[in-house]
Amino acid sequence: MTYDRLVCANCAAPVSEGRCPVCRASRERLQQESPWSGLNPVALIALLAVLIAAAALLAHQTA
Repeated sequence: MTYDRLVCANCAAPVSEGRCPVCRASRERLQQESPWSGLNPVALIALLAVLIAAAALLAHQTA
């Protein structure tokens, strides 16, 4: 899960800005859950596209 769109229930600010202690704690917890949590959805889609292209190239070379 990415935290760039989450809104803090304590201060009503984006969690990614870390304006209050609750935001900062949530941001740290989310960052520690997974190394992929810091990536935004566009970066994940781009990574998936690169992996698909590499698999297609490999399949084309072996055929």
